[in-house]
Amino acid sequence: MKTRVIIFIFLALTMLGANAQNGPLRIARLKYAGGGDWYAARTALPNLIAFCNRQLGTSIDAIEDEVEPASKEIFNFPYVFMTGHGTFLLNDNEADNLRNYLMAGGFLHIDDNYGLDPHVRPQMKKVFPELDFVELPFNHPIFHQKYEFGGGLPKIHEHDGKAPQAFGLLFEGRLVCLYTYECDLGNGWEDFGIHGDSEETRLKALKMGANILQYVFTQ
Repeated sequence: MKTRVIIFIFLALTMLGANAQNGPLRIARLKYAGGGDWYAARTALPNLIAFCNRQLGTSIDAIEDEVEPASKEIFNFPYVFMTGHGTFLLNDNEADNLRNYLMAGGFLHIDDNYGLDPHVRPQMKKVFPELDFVELPFNHPIFHQKYEFGGGLPKIHEHDGKAPQAFGLLFEGRLVCLYTYECDLGNGWEDFGIHGDSEETRLKALKMGANILQYVFTQ
């Protein structure tokens, strides 16, 4: 409970503007085991941070951190981003620490960069055995922050020709983990030219990313 209160106070200070003593807000990328490329989409978070600082007035540090699931440092980050194409594995210690982090007020955003899906659900079951991913309806507040996404997630890249879906794990009614699937949102945050996306497509991705961060900071 104490850790949860600390995180909530930290978020409140962030939305009011970080002062010199507290320093800027920092967000992190999850460095997971199993062989998957956790480091994929390297320009994604820096671009999203710059966009949010400009459009939302946040004070997020321009440099992303990297944090492992079992690290005590994970409690320093209100938002942790995870992406990649390959295998994602959690041992018992990592699953326990990640559970404690999410129960304490943290937020994990998993963005399937194509290939993570077979691993996300069974590994997150280790974290919350009692919970299942549920699809978020289009009227969920995460789609209606600064920017309106009445039809849910924007489609950034085509893989299997499926519609993009947003799934969530809800602990005691609070969204603690967002799983964006068949969307490739993180690739849309990357530098122009890397994937050949139009500026319009990139802007949609960045706006949806800003909605996610605004939701995390204010829920």
